[in-house]
Amino acid sequence: MSLLLGVNIDHVATLRQARYSGMLDSPNAEPSPLEAARDAQEGGADSITVHVRGDRRHMQEQDAFEIRDQIKLPLNFEMGNTPEMLDTVLRLKPDFVCLVPETREEVTTEGGLDVTGLYASLEDTVSKLQLAGIKVSMFIDPDASQVEASSRIGAEMIELHTGCFANADNNDRSEETERLKAAAVLGNKLKLQVNAGHGINLQNLPELLTVPHLAELNIGHTLIARSVRVGLTEAVKEMRAAMEGYAL
Repeated sequence: MSLLLGVNIDHVATLRQARYSGMLDSPNAEPSPLEAARDAQEGGADSITVHVRGDRRHMQEQDAFEIRDQIKLPLNFEMGNTPEMLDTVLRLKPDFVCLVPETREEVTTEGGLDVTGLYASLEDTVSKLQLAGIKVSMFIDPDASQVEASSRIGAEMIELHTGCFANADNNDRSEETERLKAAAVLGNKLKLQVNAGHGINLQNLPELLTVPHLAELNIGHTLIARSVRVGLTEAVKEMRAAMEGYAL
């Protein structure tokens, strides 16, 4: 089975909100996350990822429901562990939920979820999601204790946070790659699907592809940035081509 590509379109909504926050009913509100999802699908995306944050800084519930209704690809919904988001996701019924840390101060999600420290509150959320037929992923740092806690809590998947890997200089990149390899091996041993995401681009992808047992990469910012030059469909095609041949 080939390595899958999930496309995160949050930053299409970021651009829209820069001008049309509070004016989403305007006929001029653009760009459209729904159209971005269509473009990603045309480029070969295997799934679409959206993150409706508590402060609604980019994606809105309406975006998520439109994409769920009109795009045939699997939908991966990233969410903070709050009652409000749990209520939303139980109405939305995405294919997957990825539980992520969320603070108002950060520009984008930074760092992995502390599954060990938040185990009790996360356990109830995982149970409710799975009872609704939704598969659960934990967005975690490549740390053995977090991988093990994700397995104990019953998640089907982990998404390894690749931010430290992506932001490392050449001297530290190999160390971060080894951390990812060890976490992926452990995750696979524990029967977890191993995904990865955050900061992945065409420049660091070749080294990331030395990590074994990866099932899916979730990529957003670099594809949206590249789409300014070539369009999102072409940007997704480029990334897919770069991912071909992964067989670890």
